Amino acid sequence: MDSSSLFLVVLLTGITLVVAGLGMAILISPRSFNLQKTESYECGLPTKGSSWMQFKVGYYLYAILYLMFDVEAIFLFPWSTVVRDLGLAGLFSIAFFIGVLALGLAYAWKKGVLKWM
Repeated sequence: MDSSSLFLVVLLTGITLVVAGLGMAILISPRSFNLQKTESYECGLPTKGSSWMQFKVGYYLYAILYLMFDVEAIFLFPWSTVVRDLGLAGLFSIAFFIGVLALGLAYAWKKGVLKWM
């Protein structure tokens, strides 16, 4: 069996298993139709007023900073496993990467992004 036919078999098997699992879940899942289930709730209480409200931009800035440093951690873990193989060039490249992120943090700190109120 060549690699393209093996790929096709694996792909079709995966699609079949996903469709079968979703179909079984639809068939055997309990159903109850109630008007209250279509209402919006927040923390168990009915919502009051419009659900379209504005949030402070600080929440979004915190989220962006979190994602930035989360991505940094994602890049640091694989680098740490091969640091000995990369040598001095690998050390300088990761030092540059961390330096750029430190400059971004310093810039955000100077602009007052990290102040909550």
